[in-house]
Amino acid sequence: MENKVRCLFDIDDFSIEEINELISTAEDIISQPQKYQNACAGKRLATLFFEPSTRTRLSFEAAMIDLGGSVIGFSEASSSSTQKGESVTDTIRVVGSFADIIAMRHPKEGAPVAAARKTIIPIINGGDGGHNHPTQTLGDLLTIKKETGRLENLTVGFCGDLTFGRTIHSLVNALGRYKGMNFVFISPAELKIPDYIKEGVLQNYNIPYMETNRIESVITNLDILYMTRVQKERFFNEADYMRLRDYYILDLEKLQFAKKDLIIMHPLPRVNEIAVEVDDDPRAKYFIQVDYGKYMRMALILKLLNIEV
Repeated sequence: MENKVRCLFDIDDFSIEEINELISTAEDIISQPQKYQNACAGKRLATLFFEPSTRTRLSFEAAMIDLGGSVIGFSEASSSSTQKGESVTDTIRVVGSFADIIAMRHPKEGAPVAAARKTIIPIINGGDGGHNHPTQTLGDLLTIKKETGRLENLTVGFCGDLTFGRTIHSLVNALGRYKGMNFVFISPAELKIPDYIKEGVLQNYNIPYMETNRIESVITNLDILYMTRVQKERFFNEADYMRLRDYYILDLEKLQFAKKDLIIMHPLPRVNEIAVEVDDDPRAKYFIQVDYGKYMRMALILKLLNIEV
């Protein structure tokens, strides 16, 4: 069985023109939600989350419901027949009989691609291991566009876990295709941006970038600061995690040196890398970022189901 329909596994699966088209659709949904409220009537989304998630799974479900469709699925592997020994591909093949589109998260890199070979409906990668998280990236791009008014000529700082942060890998890849980008990578030596991102994206698109281990040394120049947590689940060594988890904490003291129109983003969940006192700063956009993610998932569902409104 070969999946002939369009899927989304990696942000590279869409051209820059298609991404801009999705952003335009999402902006239209924001301004005219009633126009889309029955767009997916009679359609079902299956959310198959083999790894815990709150925002991504609920965002997909809210997106489908707001489009007038319905949702089935499970929120963790223990709720599925994989606990009985069923393979992921068999699960996908069965669910493909019940749904029109699947959103899937899995701890193993490449799992959504393998799953797509066993069904004839679109599959959306909701995160695969430390690899990709393309729908988070789509929401991030809409956030940047809505909050800065542009998707070019920006200096973007990425702070925290740059080695395992799939949201950062996908976003760097996407932003690298827009003009005039300048990247700043802020991390401890153990969590630096991987070589495959440097070679495959930064050098490929000839993007200027710098690496530092101090946020204070670069925050003055940033248009966007993208914070991430140090992810305990990506570490093999508890001692390394405990040593690095509090390495960077963004607080109001550090922000006094930042631009007045800086955009602070975070894929969430936050642990303590952004102090709660920052939440009331008008530059903090990480909660509205969640809303933008839902609108982009609505636009994506429409595109993959070939529904025009």
